[in-house]
Amino acid sequence: MTTIPVEAIASNAAGGVLVAFIGGLVVAGALVWAVRPGIRVRRREPAPPRRWDHPAVPPSGPVGAARELREPNEVPRAGDESARLTPHEIHAVTGERSENQDRPRRSPGSSGSFGSGGSGAT
Repeated sequence: MTTIPVEAIASNAAGGVLVAFIGGLVVAGALVWAVRPGIRVRRREPAPPRRWDHPAVPPSGPVGAARELREPNEVPRAGDESARLTPHEIHAVTGERSENQDRPRRSPGSSGSFGSGGSGAT
């Protein structure tokens, strides 16, 4: 058995490993070089805000969302049925607070939402 094919395979493998190693060194060097300008840019930027720079929660605690029912505010109708209202003809939304704040409940015997498995009677 001759060793020439084994030596050829080993020399090609060694060459491939050497090329991969050199390529890895080039990529690693490029990454290290790219970090240095990034550090310089970061030093020129303003520092991130500190904890006391942010707004604080009021002493009474966090403010929750208000849930209230409003009176309906009807959209005005156009004078001509074929005409459309433009945005400047519609008044601002200023619904008044409703006197009755009881939330509407579903009527007894109704099925609830679609597919809820109820009897379907309304």
